[in-house]
Amino acid sequence: MSQHIWEVKVKNTPLLKKKCNHCDSSRFRCSDKFRLNAQKKNIDIWLIYRCVQCNNRYNMTLFSRIRTESISKELFNQLSENDANTAWEYAFSHETRRKNNVDADLESVEYEILYDDTWTEDTICSGNEMITFTIKNLFDFNLRISSVIRTCLKISSSTLDRLINEEAISVDGRALQKKHRVRNGDIVQVNAEQLRRLYQDIR
Repeated sequence: MSQHIWEVKVKNTPLLKKKCNHCDSSRFRCSDKFRLNAQKKNIDIWLIYRCVQCNNRYNMTLFSRIRTESISKELFNQLSENDANTAWEYAFSHETRRKNNVDADLESVEYEILYDDTWTEDTICSGNEMITFTIKNLFDFNLRISSVIRTCLKISSSTLDRLINEEAISVDGRALQKKHRVRNGDIVQVNAEQLRRLYQDIR
């Protein structure tokens, strides 16, 4: 069984859908910076956003009035040092946005897919019954798994529909549905014989 990696690499954090009270903008960008405010033994921590037009600030609450010892030393250092990876984790967190009652413009996320585009000829002619792909995607932004498959297999939407109708593609052991969203670690399996016939038909 042949296995391959498809890695989704995001290029930016999602914009927030929020009306600015200083201008007519409705989008805020993540600054990758945190604000910490300690009062006695309690601490408040926010992720700072800026209006895309006027740079007005919006603080998204991460922790409110919590004891400083309840945060691990590692996380506290990351927040204190404005660690960008930590900022991105919170910026992509649906739960954090839900707690702050704000929505994200997930379509504002740009990304690329890293994959081996030389696999096709050798793999589909290798005699393997199934071709297996593992998807790496560290940040959830509702990316459709069908978009990843179309890009990496280099097929059209109609060709993908054909493979779906033939039940030639499964995700984590279940038949692919176009509505499926990418989750980190998804296992995509494609029937090699059906894919081979398809490639022959579209040439």
